[in-house]
Amino acid sequence: MQKENGSTNSANQAFRLNHASGYFQRQGVDVMAFDDIYPEGHQSGVSIIMHGNRVATNGDIRFEQTPGQWQPVPKQGKRELDEAANTITTSLSFPDTSRHLKGFNPMIYPDFRFDYKVSVQGEGKAVLVTVDLDRPIPEQFVGKICFNLELFPGALFGKPWIMDKKHGIFPEQPNGPVMSLPPNYSHTGNFSEHDAKADPKLLSGDNNGYNPIIADDLIAEPYAVGRRFTVRPDDPYNRFTIESKGTELKLYDGRMNHNNGWFVISSEVPAGAADHAIQWVITPNVVEDWLSPAVVQTSQVGYHPKQSKTAIIELDKRESQRDKPVLVQITETGDKQVFSAGGQEWGQFLRYNYLKFDFTDIKEEGLYKVRYGSSESSIFRIASDVYDRGVWQPVLEYFLPVQMCHMRVSEKYRVWHGDCHHNDARMAPVNLNHIDGYEQGPSTLTDYQPGDHVPGLNVGGWHDAGDFDLRVESQSGEFYTLALAYEAFNVHYDATTIDQVNRIVEIHQPDGKNDILQQIEHGVLSVVGAYRALGRLYRGIIESDLRDYVHLGDSASMFDERWVFTEDNPPRELLTAAHLAAAARTLKAFNPVLSEQSLQAASEIYKVTDGTGKARMAKIHAAAELFLSTGEQAYRDFLLSAADDIVESIDKAGWFVARAEIAMNDAGFSSKFRAALPALKEQFTLQSAETPYGIPYRPHIWGAGWGIQKLGYEYYFLHAAYPDIFDAEMIFNALNFVLGCHPGSNTMSFASGVGANSATVGYGLNRADWSYIPGGVISGTALIRPDFPELLVFPYLWQQVEYVLGGGSTHFMFIALAAQQLSNR
Repeated sequence: MQKENGSTNSANQAFRLNHASGYFQRQGVDVMAFDDIYPEGHQSGVSIIMHGNRVATNGDIRFEQTPGQWQPVPKQGKRELDEAANTITTSLSFPDTSRHLKGFNPMIYPDFRFDYKVSVQGEGKAVLVTVDLDRPIPEQFVGKICFNLELFPGALFGKPWIMDKKHGIFPEQPNGPVMSLPPNYSHTGNFSEHDAKADPKLLSGDNNGYNPIIADDLIAEPYAVGRRFTVRPDDPYNRFTIESKGTELKLYDGRMNHNNGWFVISSEVPAGAADHAIQWVITPNVVEDWLSPAVVQTSQVGYHPKQSKTAIIELDKRESQRDKPVLVQITETGDKQVFSAGGQEWGQFLRYNYLKFDFTDIKEEGLYKVRYGSSESSIFRIASDVYDRGVWQPVLEYFLPVQMCHMRVSEKYRVWHGDCHHNDARMAPVNLNHIDGYEQGPSTLTDYQPGDHVPGLNVGGWHDAGDFDLRVESQSGEFYTLALAYEAFNVHYDATTIDQVNRIVEIHQPDGKNDILQQIEHGVLSVVGAYRALGRLYRGIIESDLRDYVHLGDSASMFDERWVFTEDNPPRELLTAAHLAAAARTLKAFNPVLSEQSLQAASEIYKVTDGTGKARMAKIHAAAELFLSTGEQAYRDFLLSAADDIVESIDKAGWFVARAEIAMNDAGFSSKFRAALPALKEQFTLQSAETPYGIPYRPHIWGAGWGIQKLGYEYYFLHAAYPDIFDAEMIFNALNFVLGCHPGSNTMSFASGVGANSATVGYGLNRADWSYIPGGVISGTALIRPDFPELLVFPYLWQQVEYVLGGGSTHFMFIALAAQQLSNR
């Protein structure tokens, strides 16, 4: 029988496996099991969501009590749902040989192969977690192999716990004492194939002092040991209890090993155990009849009077009651209701239902908020100057200057970082898989030998962005977006001194030069300088040592000389050529010599690089930008010859060919190209209809913000060229998504320091301070599979709050400039 508030009597009784969702549900509490796939990012295994908050995750077997992102993770196999038995059973195994010393975050696996199963079963008001191993563990791993459940620290600081008769408060910082254990590193397995792999000695630092690849030699002593553990006994919305049948529970602080660690409740696998090696009973408290509160989502910045204005209202899908949304103006004497209308039912998306509240007709300038029942949006503006200050400008004022490598960056009293990386760079070793996924093949592809110093690399570039490396696609992608923004919007802004001779940046100290051109110059200096030194593009420049790779703080204090990597990658090389060709146009008057060098590099790369197969679209892209920069017939002829390929891949090529198509002025090409555009518009229309936000939301691991900004940026060129086919709405929808109109309860702007409520805890160089860089744009709301949108306030969760180069902030800047231009027409 349905209650008035939307809950059901049957839902109150027990955790039941919902086959449609794939997890256990009991009113406002969900228990998920191995639906997610990212353990090194605290996003996998057994997870608990309580009354709208993910409180625990990564329930699984590990080789360490407090693992970090480089510690071995299992390989997941079959996941079986049995509704009759009310059970999810997942098969897993160690090692995952594809990750042993390979790829991004290369891991060192201990020499023990085993299979195991984790079974999660609903049992009334609790879930039973059982771990069965296929064999007992070897003696050397007794006390090491354990079943862990990680607790989100951002919600626990200053909050209580109880373990049997012992109790405590979760501390703001990890506290000693520490204890010493024999490391798993001394039992490294031999699981690698013969191709390029990471060097264990480079990863481990030869066990000389701290290194994050080793997470188990020194760990914090447990805060408590017992059989029954309760988290947040003070809070019915977040209280849950774990009771272990047989093995002890131990409460650890994972931040002692890794700044980005979480609290961990752990049970060690006993010697000789296999079947039922671990058994936990997890009992989350359920607040009867709880429904997730309505969330009112609007742009944290606001709206131009001429643009469309729609608030999105997110509701618990069990909520049957509907209130009437109200637009409230904030006046000198208080709130004044100015408009109200019934919300338009959009339907269900992910785990919520959505209403849309359109107040486009309200054009009076002022301060406003949208109220729905007891919920309200943040205060926002309706104003003709809404984009004129403090929106796109912080990208140029703060973020790009702070990220500048090979410079001292100051802001009045503050030094963001000193003049860094003077010794860039030495040629990387061959046949190496590096820390961050860089791979050097059997040759350096240059005249330089491994270890040789390569001159001319200690200039230009931006740190990317939670790290300190310089990836070529990040560098060129950044100055390419800036170059297109300069051309499209005639940007002139001067708030910063950039002195390349003395390697000094002074924020909020104008120097009479256009900041956007100075930033384009800074990026091109790195890419072109390396090209001229190496005779080819670099793959990237990065720290050689893992301790430096995780460095937090002033980049000038980093010790190791960085390595430069090369690669044979035609798609990336041709894309960089396109970027260099566009940058050359913008620098022609500002720095004629660098402009000529940039164009020369672009044309040379274009001529010598194979443009077939996967590189075909990149070759077309390079030809389009080179034609726009030079007008040369050879590039025009190539584009004409590629007409069929362009039309076939109109979704990929349309946005960058649009400007060239108009400049080429060829009737036959134009007819064929434009005939393909209506189908592309229909594709965008279908994508926009996927969500209530008028923009597709398809996150994989990272939040979808960067991709949505990129979509709005690329779409702008189609609208600018063919406004009769492509209206401007998707550009505004992309911008509004980034500025706060996105799924989940956290409605903050992804752009740090932009809007009434923004991401002021970001994964940047200052993340250890729980701080941010204005103008940095985080990755944004991630998806906890299968259906829970999440944006936590926590500086170390890179897939939600990391800054990035090669898009991100500059794409945001671009679409904000586009909104400013389009609104003022």
